[in-house]
Amino acid sequence: MGGTSLFAPLLAAFCLAWPAGAVEVRVHHLTVEVPPPPILSELETRPEGLGADGARLGRDDNATTGRFLGQTYELEVSTVDVDGDIAAAARAALAETPFLIVDGPTEALLAIADLPEAQGALIFNVSEGDPALRDASCRANLLHTVPSTAMRTDALAQFLVLRRWDDLVLVEGEHAADAAYAAALERSLAKFGLRLSDRKTWAFDADMRRNANAEVPLFTQGFGDYDALLVADELGDFGRYLLYNTWEPRPVAGSEGLTAQTWAPVVEQWGAVQLQNRFTELADRGMEPVDWAAWAATRSIGEAVTRTGAADPAAIRAFLLSDAFELAGFKGRPLTFRAWNGQLRQPIPLVHPRALVASAPLEGFLHQRTELDTLGLDEPESACTAFR
Repeated sequence: MGGTSLFAPLLAAFCLAWPAGAVEVRVHHLTVEVPPPPILSELETRPEGLGADGARLGRDDNATTGRFLGQTYELEVSTVDVDGDIAAAARAALAETPFLIVDGPTEALLAIADLPEAQGALIFNVSEGDPALRDASCRANLLHTVPSTAMRTDALAQFLVLRRWDDLVLVEGEHAADAAYAAALERSLAKFGLRLSDRKTWAFDADMRRNANAEVPLFTQGFGDYDALLVADELGDFGRYLLYNTWEPRPVAGSEGLTAQTWAPVVEQWGAVQLQNRFTELADRGMEPVDWAAWAATRSIGEAVTRTGAADPAAIRAFLLSDAFELAGFKGRPLTFRAWNGQLRQPIPLVHPRALVASAPLEGFLHQRTELDTLGLDEPESACTAFR
C-alpha cells in the first residue's frame, strides 16, 4: 500500500496478458519559466532540472516494468519563457506526443489546454496549486498530480483542530501568491470551524538579515496572546525571520515552520526512502514537490499503459479516472484521481525541515467516500463541469 515496494508495479505487470505488440510511449515535459520577484534573501535557488528530473525518474521506473512487456518509454524536455511563445512550444511538443507534463502558471496551463492541437491530448499540471483549475476553470484534458493550495491548507487546518490551536493570527506577504495562500487558508479555517483573531501585512523593506531580532518582536507584539502564528509567504521572502523572533513564544505554521507540502526530503515512511535515494542518485539533490508531482504524472501514464496495453490518450484518461486505477505513490495510501475534476487524491505531509510531523488526512476527519476527500474541493463544492 502507498508504495511499500519498488517491485509492486513489476509484480502486477506479470499478472497481465502479454500485449499483442510493442507499445512506444513518448512523454514531453515542458517548463514555463517565470522569473522570481526580488526577495530579501536568496538562500535557495531553483535547481537545474527541477521537475524534469522527477519525470526522468518516472520514465526509468516505467521502463523497468515496460521492458518485460514490450513497452518502451521516451522523455523529451523543453523550456519556454513565460513571456515567450508558449503556444508554439506546446504545439511542437504535442506534434511529438499526446502526453504533456507542464510546470507552469495558471494562464499558461489554460492556454495550452485550450489549443486545438491539445483537444485529444492528456496534460498533467505538476506545479500550479490554483484551486480554480479544479473548479470553474477546469479542463477535461488537464489532470493534476500536484495538490491544490486548498488541499495543503486543509491539511494544516486539520492539524490545528487536532492540537486545539484555535486562537490564530496571520502575517501575510504582499505578493499575489501570498494573497492566494491566505485566501485558501481562511477558507480552510472556516471549513473546520476555526477563524483568525487578527492579521497583519508584512510590508518591511529593511534587511531582516540584520534587523529581524529588533523589528519582528515589535511587529508581533500587537497580536497579544494567541495559540499559533500563521504565515502566508509562498515565495520564501520573510517567513524565516519570524521564527524565534516573535514577541510571544508561539509555534509558527503555514508557509514557514510547520508546512503542508506535496513532498519533502524528510518523508521516509511507507518505503519512501527507496524513492528518495533513487532520485538523489539520478539528480544529485533532494526530491522537491514539483519533482514528485512530475514523477507521479509519468508513473500514472506508465501504470495506465501497463494495465490497458495501449498508449491511446483517450483510453489512458478513461483508465486514470476509473475505479481500477491506483498509483503507489510512497505516501501511505494508494492514490487515485477524482473523476469530477482530475485532481490526484493524496495524503499531505506536514513537515518541518528536520522531520515529518503528521500526514493528513488526520484521524477523526471522516468522509463518506474516502478520508482523502476531506482535503481540497469535494465533489459537491466543485463548479467543474468539464468532467461530467
